[in-house]
Amino acid sequence: MITNLKPYSAMKDSGVEWLGEVPEHWEVRRLKADVANVVDQTTDHSTSELYVALEHVESWTGRIRETDPDVSFDSQVKRFKAGDVLFGKLRPYLAKVARPDQNGVCVGEFLVLRPRGSKLDSGYVEQFLRSKPIIDVITASTFGAKMPRADWSFIGNIKQLHPSPPEQVAIVCYLDHVNRRVRRFVRAKHKLIGLLEEQKQAVIHRAVTRGLDPDVPLKDSGVKWLGKVPEHWEVLRTRYLFKEVDLRSTAGEETHLSMSQRLGLVPSHMVKRTLISESYAGGKLCRQNDLVLNRLKAHLGVFALAKQPGVISPDYSVFRKRRPLAMTYFERVLRSPECRIDLRIRAKGIVEGFWRLYTDDFYDIRLPVPPVEEQEKIVDAIEEVTADIKITIDHASREIKLLREYRTRLIADVVTGKLDVREAAAQLPTDDEGQESIKEKDVEADGEDNPELLEALEA
Repeated sequence: MITNLKPYSAMKDSGVEWLGEVPEHWEVRRLKADVANVVDQTTDHSTSELYVALEHVESWTGRIRETDPDVSFDSQVKRFKAGDVLFGKLRPYLAKVARPDQNGVCVGEFLVLRPRGSKLDSGYVEQFLRSKPIIDVITASTFGAKMPRADWSFIGNIKQLHPSPPEQVAIVCYLDHVNRRVRRFVRAKHKLIGLLEEQKQAVIHRAVTRGLDPDVPLKDSGVKWLGKVPEHWEVLRTRYLFKEVDLRSTAGEETHLSMSQRLGLVPSHMVKRTLISESYAGGKLCRQNDLVLNRLKAHLGVFALAKQPGVISPDYSVFRKRRPLAMTYFERVLRSPECRIDLRIRAKGIVEGFWRLYTDDFYDIRLPVPPVEEQEKIVDAIEEVTADIKITIDHASREIKLLREYRTRLIADVVTGKLDVREAAAQLPTDDEGQESIKEKDVEADGEDNPELLEALEA
């Protein structure tokens, strides 16, 4: 059904460069001619009302995550009605566009857009505003370097396409159908990736805590998460293995490195969600093979070996070995889910996301220490055993990425009139192949805003 779509038979010039040609029978009008920007601010509202903040809306999908029913508000919010389109003005390139199915309130960083009359279906407005061509145009209009914002004076003047009302309904019906199919596929692939990651972690944990000889005599390590270890291994506090170094860049001209849970410590251009500074003068320096820790994310196992020298964030800690060690072995240990439990216990902070692991607390952690030669053999064995698992994970991640790209292109082509879906929409099953349950809707099926899933798809 997707592959059999055809272009419209008669086209005309839209008069808008980025839109190009559009179906001959479609109107082209300014958005504000048929859509109102509703500003109904209030401080008088109930905590039981649906509350939507930017972080509650999943990028590119419009899915609204379940929010805390006891959330409190410390500023004015905007009221919206069921069917209104919420457009995130802050960093519009994130495509935070949603259409709630119930009344509620939202933060002021949303535009609340409501079609006037019957010329535009709100579902079509939602799909049009979320399409990549529109997002790109709006993003190019933003102001503010660090926190770019769009405004209604620009968005309201964007040319909105007007298929006939029945055609708008067909477009929305068809794209909703496609989106459901994509989400089911992506959800299945995420489950597969999760199972493979669990398998990989089990292999790694077994190797780094028990070694490669299944018959080796064991002893109690005295560490709860570690359990028993080979009798000939040491169990030492990290203060005896590593020393913190704090060397600073003079001019900040070294390669800027950023941390990614998947890629490790890499040049910042390889990490999508990294903040760029105007100057790295005074930034911390690391050498190749240093162990670098993101102190704010230590409980997530965000440790990485520096593969090259460079300048890093002051919020990172740099550790260098005190004695001969296979540093990759200890990177594996510190990134393991079991060790993360110990890291979380030692991290200090009240609010999640601002927990910090201080050096003295890191120094108190006890780790298994095999002989150096055995450390190296364990690392080599892990690479060999997990190679096939990694290939399968990478293949599944690539499938997700390609399908998302295809969906993005398909939506753009449909809402801008490059493909005709009227016949395909008419042939959709009446039961819509089973609507997603409420539970399914609350799942981050696409994972667009999940940092770990995003990083898993970067490569």
